[in-house]
Amino acid sequence: MKKHFILLAGVAQIAALQYPQIAFAQTAPDEEAQSSSGGGFDEIVVTANKREENLNDVGLTITAIGADEIAKSRITSLEDVAAAVPGLVYSPSTANTPIFTLRGIGFNEAALAVYPAVSVYADQVPLPFPVLATHAAYDLERIEVLKGPQGTLFGQNSTGGAVNYVVAKPTRQFSAGVDLTYGRFNMVEANAFVSGPLTDTLRARVAVTNLYADDWQKSHVRDDTIGEQKYSAGRLLLDWDAAPGITLSLNVNGWIDRSDPQAQQYAIFQPQPPATQQILIDYPFVPTGDARLADWSTGKYRPRSNRDFWQTAFRADIEVAQDITITSLSSYTEFNQKQVTDGDGLELSSYDLSPNDGDIWAFNQELRIGNSGNSRFTWVLGGNYGKSSVSENQVLFYPVSAVNSPGNNNIFQSGIYTKQDMRDVAAFGNIEFALSDALTLKAGVRYTDSRRDAEICGYDAGDGRINELFTLLGNLLSGQTLAPLVDGDCYSLDPAFIPGAPFIDTLKENNVSWRVGADYKISDDVLLYANVSRGYKGGSYPTVAAATFGQLAPAVQEKLTAYEAGFKATLADRAIQLNGAAFYYDYRDKQVRGKLLDPIFNLLDVLVNVPESTVKGAEMELTLRPSSNLTFNGAVTYLDSQVDTYTGYNVLGQIQNFQGTVLPFTPKWTYSASVEYRFADAVSGGTPYIGATVSGRSGQSAVFDGGNITLSGDPANRVVDNIQNPFYVPGYATVDFRAGFDADNGFRIMGFVKNAFDKYYVTTVIPGSNTSSRYAGRPLTWGITVGYKM
Repeated sequence: MKKHFILLAGVAQIAALQYPQIAFAQTAPDEEAQSSSGGGFDEIVVTANKREENLNDVGLTITAIGADEIAKSRITSLEDVAAAVPGLVYSPSTANTPIFTLRGIGFNEAALAVYPAVSVYADQVPLPFPVLATHAAYDLERIEVLKGPQGTLFGQNSTGGAVNYVVAKPTRQFSAGVDLTYGRFNMVEANAFVSGPLTDTLRARVAVTNLYADDWQKSHVRDDTIGEQKYSAGRLLLDWDAAPGITLSLNVNGWIDRSDPQAQQYAIFQPQPPATQQILIDYPFVPTGDARLADWSTGKYRPRSNRDFWQTAFRADIEVAQDITITSLSSYTEFNQKQVTDGDGLELSSYDLSPNDGDIWAFNQELRIGNSGNSRFTWVLGGNYGKSSVSENQVLFYPVSAVNSPGNNNIFQSGIYTKQDMRDVAAFGNIEFALSDALTLKAGVRYTDSRRDAEICGYDAGDGRINELFTLLGNLLSGQTLAPLVDGDCYSLDPAFIPGAPFIDTLKENNVSWRVGADYKISDDVLLYANVSRGYKGGSYPTVAAATFGQLAPAVQEKLTAYEAGFKATLADRAIQLNGAAFYYDYRDKQVRGKLLDPIFNLLDVLVNVPESTVKGAEMELTLRPSSNLTFNGAVTYLDSQVDTYTGYNVLGQIQNFQGTVLPFTPKWTYSASVEYRFADAVSGGTPYIGATVSGRSGQSAVFDGGNITLSGDPANRVVDNIQNPFYVPGYATVDFRAGFDADNGFRIMGFVKNAFDKYYVTTVIPGSNTSSRYAGRPLTWGITVGYKM
């Protein structure tokens, strides 16, 4: 905690040395303003088409969250972003890697090297792997969530959509700020920024955020706690007007996270051959109803995490002719993690990862040329080059798992090492042509060529038992007498059933993403739009303990064809904003972490492609401001997803035809509503306000057919509280409150309560071989924030 405040103090000292006053943090220079008269609201500017446009003029479905809402709703994490955007689902994982699903499009795989189905950017700079976006939500102008395939302008791996964090920029006049929050679990959060001109042509901005909180989870079987949060993040921005028509920008940012991974709640026991572990049968479940109760391994296997992320991005905008600009975006990213995670929710070790380490480096370059959109014909042409490398090392520890019987010389642990090198090259173009003042036609295309080289090695973690077993299996299955495996050898059996060498493979893919559409303006205040688009997500290799090379085969790229129509309407003299859309997704080769029944190790993970599935849905968003005092926002998304063609193993190890089953993480309903009332002129010298937010969703499956799988058929199965469908996540709603005072002299104070009624809810269920656990959502939290601005 001490070094967090050292970093904060350093920025505060910079501000104090240069300027005598400090302003309130988390407030962007162009913070959404309240209209000074009447109930109208200001325009929202977005960059969905990689140029600044009024949100209501963009024929796409976009949710934009402004700086004021980010601060007042306490949006500081990926889970907070998902709660604020209907249709977006966040799920934690055993590997402590986040998983996003948008409108039913996602990938339930937690390996570091996996490309997401919902891509994340910061100022259009890619964060190509999900873990890299962990701490990006600070000192922002807004968050833009683009729904539906975004392959034309944002590239492959955005079949579900794209999230773009728009960071607050250096200002032409001095601005600085600081705020401090104290909350439940001794949570202390501090934010600060300094922004302004260094010369007539050079501007800078430095921003930091720091958070520390005590343990929030507690063991239900012993006197122990876990769940400490501790991270720092910082960002340095430089904008330089190098010459007329030339602007150069530098963004150096990073974060350090020492937070504990969330502990799981043990909820399901399923006996698997060859043995039933009595010690697991007797182990108590975590009862439902208390989010703080959990369990985890101790000593060497106690969960902990140490993560570092650093990125440098450089942007150049060069006007080469009137209204024609060349833009170059270059970025280099590094990430490192050293962590231990608990995969079973037990003090016992049925599935622990110690260590669970990894490294990422990535380079991305985009070069594009286009005009600003001030004419009837708007165009952009460009290309991308991306190169990245991801390595991951895991040691699995499972002495009480189903593969072991007491008294036998069983395998207790094994290791997995993976290294994947990715290279992507793409060219794209997008045009818009206004046939009239009302009708605009749109078309875009992108060609992508990708290559992924994989080296995967399952290895003996030190006790020699894996080497002994696979030497024996190799002798028996190959019909040869093989040299014994030794340390450094890879145990997985190749197609000739010979162990010893790593699995080495290359996946080459190419695709053409496209979009065509039309926008029709009934009036200046009403826009109709329709789009047909196709997007792809690149294939990937699994990070799994593989008995044979066959288990390491990659899932190939998936394809999504989307049909969508919608409207945006500004009504009642700008007092009402109503947006709506309906969509149909034709999903081919969806990538899934599935199961296979291995004759040696029973139920094992594998990556598979689901040949055909569909998602249908609709959504509506309403902003209502009947007066300058009162604002209401509401949004709802409806989804109907199903598998059309797929037969494979379910989480119980049974062959199943999945036709008609629901895709994971696709609740039929997700919704949010918020209201805020500002007591204008009620208090001399400032404006008090109160607000509330409701966010919820209906039930969803955490695995394929999770709503129908039951464990009631075998009396040896045990499920917490006798829940018959434990892989189904029940629906829930949470309520947040806030109240504050904005003083005219710049002082601000806000109190908040999140999950005010302490609603117990589950975010996901993690299926295992013979034990499964769940993640609970955060319990009631509260806090108070104080700040000051000029």
